[in-house]
Amino acid sequence: MKEKKLNYISKTLLLALAICLVLAIFMPKADICALAKSGFETDVDYKSSVLIERKTGKVLEGKNSNEHLPIASVTKLMTVLITLEKIEAGEISLDDQVLVSKNASGMGGSQVFLDADANYNLGELLKSVIVASANDSSVALAEHIAGSEANFVRLMNERASELSLADTHYANCTGLPTPDGYSSALDQAIVLNEVLKYPTYHEFSQVWNEDFAHPSGRKTQMTNTNRLSRFYDGCIGGKTGSTNQAKYCLAVGAKRADFELISVVLGAENSKARFKLASDLLNYGFENYKSTTICSNLDLAGKTIKIKGMDRETELKLEREYSIVSKNDEKINYNLVFNLPSMLKSVKENEVVGNVEVVIDGVVVDKINILSASNQKEASLWDYIKQITKN
Repeated sequence: MKEKKLNYISKTLLLALAICLVLAIFMPKADICALAKSGFETDVDYKSSVLIERKTGKVLEGKNSNEHLPIASVTKLMTVLITLEKIEAGEISLDDQVLVSKNASGMGGSQVFLDADANYNLGELLKSVIVASANDSSVALAEHIAGSEANFVRLMNERASELSLADTHYANCTGLPTPDGYSSALDQAIVLNEVLKYPTYHEFSQVWNEDFAHPSGRKTQMTNTNRLSRFYDGCIGGKTGSTNQAKYCLAVGAKRADFELISVVLGAENSKARFKLASDLLNYGFENYKSTTICSNLDLAGKTIKIKGMDRETELKLEREYSIVSKNDEKINYNLVFNLPSMLKSVKENEVVGNVEVVIDGVVVDKINILSASNQKEASLWDYIKQITKN
């Protein structure tokens, strides 16, 4: 009995093996790959990664994306962000003259070799941080903005808190090794997303090779540390970093048509690996996902609100649009529910007059304010008389 059972099992296994061999021979290679690959795969050795869509912040792919890790010079994204925000607020200017301290000029690692006690243009210092990851320029900016690097680091952590970066703690403005500094792939994707909002950043991040001029007349050559800025189609900026502790790190953004992605890689074994993995993540996103705007001002076409006692209406606009990111073959089931009054006494431009509910698969996922597109004053007695006469 036992022998018969063993023979039956052996025949069954042989039959299964034969079927697999037939499939391997006759099935198209593309189909075999489709069976083997259900998501993103890579042979690159690394510690953490994430891929997000810029507009929605949706995570499309990732590995250990919230893990606390050293991030080396990717730290400088926050240094750049605070500098850009201070410029926008009018607290500093690209034309400011920055007096470089001995402390700043003495920074090790990547640098542009600033002269101590010399004045440098703030815009050029910022460019050297973005292009060449200059540690000395980072500290010079920090001291100019906050009085000291320690004060600036407090600003960095305050901004991290405002951005809800729960897995980040900054210990310096450069990313030089320290046991107290850490972040995560997802948190740095969020920081890069903020940085990418500034035109000045885009202008500087596209510089590939340029001389940094010192007041003394000497020059230091800068080469962009982010090689994808030149060799990846649609790259819109990024930041590299590497130390013995952090290994090789990269945060990078790219755009194809109106679809923008950010990939972050932490702890890759070498520089080539980080660029390959970041590129592969971006390629995966562009090939498999799409962004669809399902609520825009076009959906308000024909919708107005009458002004009581007046022969006028106010046109409407959305406070913001709503987009959804989905896989290319995924169908989106949605509808929009508009909540608007039929009449108003008066209204000011940009005043909230109602909202629209975005409903996906029967669930309200967002409510977007609807604003008045113009000022409409309240009807006077004479307006009412005119309306009565007309009617």
